[in-house]
Amino acid sequence: MDDRDASAVPGPGGLRLRRWREEDLPALLEAYEDPAMRRWLATQVSGADGAADWLEAQRSGWATGTRFAFAVTEAATGVRQEGGPLGVPLGNVVLKRPDPRNDRAEVGYWTTAAARGRGVAPRALTALTDWAFAEFAEQGLTRLELLHQVDNEASCRVAEKCGYALARVIPALPPDYPLDGHVHVREAPSVPLSRPAGRRAEAAGTGGGRASGR
Repeated sequence: MDDRDASAVPGPGGLRLRRWREEDLPALLEAYEDPAMRRWLATQVSGADGAADWLEAQRSGWATGTRFAFAVTEAATGVRQEGGPLGVPLGNVVLKRPDPRNDRAEVGYWTTAAARGRGVAPRALTALTDWAFAEFAEQGLTRLELLHQVDNEASCRVAEKCGYALARVIPALPPDYPLDGHVHVREAPSVPLSRPAGRRAEAAGTGGGRASGR
């Protein structure tokens, strides 16, 4: 675990979730140039100022305990595959808890174009899910929701692969949300997961809820 980031989380298959850093901004901007990212994500990032604002929003989320965004990378001990050097972000996963007193929260993710087809999204989402239920069990977190646009079939498959069952369909809300959306849900395990020591088919990503941003 990187001593600069006590909140880093190990993931399956050699993945590692860690906080976003200044040096990640070029990779962030490159990721958002992907047409699939522009299609599926509600929030867009462009230019140096936009990237800096996005990073500040993630830092603010950690500081307030309402949004926990992780860069998805390959651990130094992992086997590097196509998608860039070790440590370069392969994607993003986020847990959003705008009201920490609520028993539910929302998760979301995106992956870079180079990382797709390698199972990065389901592995990263699995790691985030396990971390969330372990980290916030004592605060009463019992339900996680994943939202995506109805025609994002790849995200549907990722959700189901990670145990997020389709719970309901939410109606379109033009112009921002021209199509219906799917809400997938995963409940906390009956036996709480152990909290880690310290702070503890592939789609571009999920567009999230009505006020979501990635």
